[in-house]
Amino acid sequence: MVRVDGRGSGALIEVRNLDKVYTRGGETLHILNGLNLDVERGEFVAFMGPSGSGKTTLLNLLGGLDLPTRGSITVAGDEITALSGARLSAWRARHVGFVFQMYNLLPVLTAFQNVELPLLLTGLTRAERRDHVEAALSLVGLADRMDHYPRQLSGGQEQRVAIARALVADPTFLLCDEPTGDLDRASAEEILDLLERLSADFGKTILLVTHDPKAAQWAGTLLHLEKGVLVEAKG
Repeated sequence: MVRVDGRGSGALIEVRNLDKVYTRGGETLHILNGLNLDVERGEFVAFMGPSGSGKTTLLNLLGGLDLPTRGSITVAGDEITALSGARLSAWRARHVGFVFQMYNLLPVLTAFQNVELPLLLTGLTRAERRDHVEAALSLVGLADRMDHYPRQLSGGQEQRVAIARALVADPTFLLCDEPTGDLDRASAEEILDLLERLSADFGKTILLVTHDPKAAQWAGTLLHLEKGVLVEAKG
């Protein structure tokens, strides 16, 4: 279940009274205004709104990449807005998988090596890392492409490698910022079908930002960001 009224409790993600204010050139910009959100484990949520409405800002706050001006964010019992420095970095590495519009793959590394990168900072052995990487690439349907370099892959395949990289450490949730924005419609639908299956079949919690109404329809819940607060789509 997803709620935007701040009355829920015990959800995987709990956001309370979240404000984000920027000051630029003497002008004060209120991006988020008392925003509330509850997301249960396994939900697939899409966020829409006009450019500049704060969708990416919200994702950055949920992923611990930015701090709010006011308010709190609690994920799996950890109030991440109370963490900083190394503790926040460690939390982010354990709990968050990021998927971006641009795949951010290193061109000199194979698909296998790109997916392995997040595991190099863990205590896993080489054999354990290989098991994790092979499982992640199999999950996204690229077990037969693990030795290919990004230049040898299509855009849709590159994004699937990026999703495997986000999944390889088994994060608590995935944050996807316009993951289909650079893809043709057929490739985009393959990625969205994959995200839907990750949620439905594997219980992954997925938060998706998109400008594309067709992409948003794949999510179980669609929320609009309006005047700094979230409103659930009707119908």
